[in-house]
Amino acid sequence: MRRSAHRFSLRELALSFWEEGRRPVVPLMGYPGLQLTGTNIKQNQFNHLVQFQTLSRLYDAFRPDAIFFLMDLSVEASALGLPVRFPLDDTPSVEAHPVKTLADLDPFRKIDILGDGRVIVYLETLRHMRVAFSCPVGAYVIGPLTLAGLLAGANELAVQSVLDETFFREILEFTKGVVLRYAGALQEAGADTIMVLEPTAVIFSPATFRKHLAHIYRELVGILDDVEVILHVCGNTHHLIPEMKRCGVAGLSLDSVVDLPSVVTEDDDILLLGNISPVAMLSDTPEEIYQVTLRLLEAMRDYPYFILSTGCDLPQDVPFANIEAFFRAGRSWRCEEKRRRENLLVL
Repeated sequence: MRRSAHRFSLRELALSFWEEGRRPVVPLMGYPGLQLTGTNIKQNQFNHLVQFQTLSRLYDAFRPDAIFFLMDLSVEASALGLPVRFPLDDTPSVEAHPVKTLADLDPFRKIDILGDGRVIVYLETLRHMRVAFSCPVGAYVIGPLTLAGLLAGANELAVQSVLDETFFREILEFTKGVVLRYAGALQEAGADTIMVLEPTAVIFSPATFRKHLAHIYRELVGILDDVEVILHVCGNTHHLIPEMKRCGVAGLSLDSVVDLPSVVTEDDDILLLGNISPVAMLSDTPEEIYQVTLRLLEAMRDYPYFILSTGCDLPQDVPFANIEAFFRAGRSWRCEEKRRRENLLVL
């Protein structure tokens, strides 16, 4: 399961489970743990001991086959000094997008985000996870494109990708450096896997992805070396998936609107995570969750590099009965062909 003396591999985990006729179960969850600790979102985002306790309670409750810390798309933006609103019981939001010209980037170039208090919270949380959990531990970073969108505004950035490619390239080069700085620190803190959260990519064309983004992810992969890099893009990414597969990342985390079985081709060997709907997890019955999870497992039965997960992060208020149904389906499913083969060997 390990690729080196100190790193777990999700890819090897998926393959070893598949050879046994089962699947790893790794939902993207963190915020439901607030129900177990009686804490709020802000406490978890500003205190590493609180966040670790939340994750530890979740780990004890469900024993996932890998676990990520809390998803937060504002960490790098707030570390750069962007104005961020932090509600007690909701996710943070960036309130302004100050970069209109390349000159506006100059003050941000002087900032080392590793000195920021919230960055330190997530690094310390990961260190606790590395010591306490006997499974792969994962971290999130914002994608360079999405961070650029927070600096300049996502819509304005899309316009500039056409009207001013120099500005577009330069702001991406800057944000790539910011993300690498944080990702390198997460690597040192013990991350086995880093998931790059790039929701803004969904509005761009395959040609733009190929020209301006693919090399950035490939560089992240090369520089981070022994850490598996997973790319997550929210929404309907069918138009981007061929390019996403070719950008060098170890795996893709795909949203629930993607027809996961249809994206698999004969020559694929990329890790796929997904993709039960977080909305369904919030609103459906446990039996409905159990059945839809079994259907996904059966549809992906022949693909070795698959990890059962959710299409995105689970909301705080997801009923625990639904999470339990998700895990129950994931743990009870077995590939019938492999089961029959095992029975023949026993006979």
